[in-house]
Amino acid sequence: MKLTIYQIEQSYNQLAEELIDNGGELTPELSEALQITEEQLQNKSVAYSFVIKQMDADIDTIDAEIKRLQAAKKQREKASEYLKERIKHAMELFSIEEIKTPLVKINFRKSETVEVENVNELTSAYKTIKIVE
Repeated sequence: MKLTIYQIEQSYNQLAEELIDNGGELTPELSEALQITEEQLQNKSVAYSFVIKQMDADIDTIDAEIKRLQAAKKQREKASEYLKERIKHAMELFSIEEIKTPLVKINFRKSETVEVENVNELTSAYKTIKIVE
């Protein structure tokens, strides 16, 4: 029967209790049971160590994949920004305000940034606050 480390620990604790109940006297049966429990623990620990090594290797592989995906994401973000800038530059060069097709619509938003020194002086109609860091 294969036991888990927890079960081996429980078995050892039971044997320790029997030893205490026996007045601390180690009988041949208790001695043999303790040796078997220790041997089982060693065997189980070796098996666990192989599982741990495999998990550690998996963690390294996952870390490498995360780095690869983050790099791929960054490349696509840069490419997307570059293409947006190219479209913007071309539209400005040809003085085109809007490109409209059945599939996409591209245009410029006309907005201005306004800095207000005292927000409390504004009327409530203008008090949409956006904090930019």
